[in-house]
Amino acid sequence: MCEMDVKYIHNFLRVVQTGSMSEAARQLDLSPSAIAQQMRVLEAALGAPLLVRHGRSVRATAAGERLFERGQRLLQDFDGLREWVLGDADGGELRLGTVNTALHGFLPAVLQAFVARHEQVRISVRAGLTPELYTALVQSELDVLICLKPSFDLPKTVCWAELREEPLVVLCRREDARQDPLELLRSRPLVRYDRALAGGRLADRYLKAQGIVPVERMELNSVLAVAMMVDQGLGVGLVPDIGSVLAQGREVCALALPDGSTGSGSGGTGDRAPDARKVGLLWLNTSARARWARSLLDCARQCLG
Repeated sequence: MCEMDVKYIHNFLRVVQTGSMSEAARQLDLSPSAIAQQMRVLEAALGAPLLVRHGRSVRATAAGERLFERGQRLLQDFDGLREWVLGDADGGELRLGTVNTALHGFLPAVLQAFVARHEQVRISVRAGLTPELYTALVQSELDVLICLKPSFDLPKTVCWAELREEPLVVLCRREDARQDPLELLRSRPLVRYDRALAGGRLADRYLKAQGIVPVERMELNSVLAVAMMVDQGLGVGLVPDIGSVLAQGREVCALALPDGSTGSGSGGTGDRAPDARKVGLLWLNTSARARWARSLLDCARQCLG
């Protein structure tokens, strides 16, 4: 399979995923006419129509659906071919996807350890949310992820290794460090972590389980942004504990939530320990870069103790 064929199949997958040639062209930094020409070349080479238009959108034909299913595996295999040919050579590129909390927390130390082992490996880093990073992984656009554990069962081709749990903590100003964390959540304005994100939903479930109806001041989609607002005295936060970076350079401290207790005067249930989100590595065991993913895992475990 020549490189042109591989690129055309890759672009065909993007067209099917987006349902639009113009949107696929925008994402791939190509002109719509170039994408359309590539699709015609693919159809001619395979001897079957692959796409059908519906107004401004497109969808795969039956033949196109078969190519979409098989094409993902073909690209996955081809993506690692050059690495396999190189054998034990340690040069190349590792494409890493990460959630922002890891990027701003423990990841720099992990990458420092990894680079010390693999000086010839170039690392490209993409930050994002776990669902979009997982899609990029299974489509062979990324090699390894540091992310939250997906809520669904993983296929056998995807490996998961847990690194740490991040329990919920209450963020407050240092002068409130001796206060009851649940009382702070009841009495102070809440700088809420975005409920569209897994950590924000975790915090929301915890508040409801404790029977706490907070006075909301604002809602932010960044844990560090929540910490910054708490530092300015705008309220308290309830966020996953991403480590010392939360308080770094700020007059902020993180208070642990009580296990199996709601504190004095609460009407909540309080019959179990606070939830925690799980952070770890995901990679494809069929990838030629799986050895680097396993090395990154070893570095992370050493750094995190």
